[in-house]
Amino acid sequence: MAPLLRPRYSLPKEKFSAYFGPLKSQSYNDTASGPRGGGGSHHSLSTIAWNPLGTLIATGAVDKTLRVWNPEKPNVKFSTELKGHAAPIEKVAFNPVKDAELCSVSSDGAVKIWDVRTKACVSEVKVSGHATSLAWAPDGSSLLVGSKNGDLFHILPSQSSIVSTHHQPVGTNQMAFCWSGDKVFLPTSEGRIRILSYPDFEPVLHVNHAVPDGESTEFTLKGHTASCLTAELSPTGKYLATGGADSIIALFDTKDWICQRTVTRMVGPVKSISFTFDGSYVVGGCEEGGSLEVTHTETGEHVHTFKTAGACEAVAWAPTRYCLAYSDLGVLRIIGVDTDRK
Repeated sequence: MAPLLRPRYSLPKEKFSAYFGPLKSQSYNDTASGPRGGGGSHHSLSTIAWNPLGTLIATGAVDKTLRVWNPEKPNVKFSTELKGHAAPIEKVAFNPVKDAELCSVSSDGAVKIWDVRTKACVSEVKVSGHATSLAWAPDGSSLLVGSKNGDLFHILPSQSSIVSTHHQPVGTNQMAFCWSGDKVFLPTSEGRIRILSYPDFEPVLHVNHAVPDGESTEFTLKGHTASCLTAELSPTGKYLATGGADSIIALFDTKDWICQRTVTRMVGPVKSISFTFDGSYVVGGCEEGGSLEVTHTETGEHVHTFKTAGACEAVAWAPTRYCLAYSDLGVLRIIGVDTDRK
């Protein structure tokens, strides 16, 4: 295998495809959940997340399985199963400032905080409704959990408590924080993105022109013709990427809030978005199709296609290197990882 890039090394777009072309992906099969090589039928992964150092990756599945993997050791015996969820797992996310603290959310409203070193659930909160989305505040002190009925729950894991609940006028999906932690980007079922203050959840921007009586002056981002399903802020903070049920990723400039470009090569609703650690490239995970399309953020140029066995709803670039994790036919796969490392 060709030498892998060292951490924090960036690739120019002209060399991206030449580097990744020869690399093979590594599968991480939980063989107890199905036949070898094909366990995805009832163990379908719904969510994946790296820890801040890129040394662990967590997966959550519809069969309630929550597992933490060492990316350099694909055998399931080196992974850790965290047991306790009684419903399908919708979202997992590591605390951005604690490499061993993991949050998981299941559809029955259970929000669990885990110490992955001891396998212990150290905090738990129950929210009302079908919980579907989760985001840590950048300082790791609080959580935001969203439900299907439009409720947002502001949670303090250290106190195992819900600080406040905020009902939204329209359905909401996977949100993202700005890096300062004082704003939340909230995708809606109307195809728009609300920009709200945190933790007050008030509109941050307003239009500077007259509006008809009874209409809100709130300024929202418009980039989709169908429901907006997910949002992701680039590591540099320059772009906000949003993915929609219209199979489009929209890239908004965070200075002027103008949609600078759209990515249209995806097939099916865009369920997840991830940037490389340097913000140079973006990829989307979709409900349909048989590939992952990588786009150069600054130019919108398509730079590479990763062929997959099926649709890949969950995607996540590693936080420190060019290493891509994704769910393929319900199984975790990673490309760019060194499994031969001693």
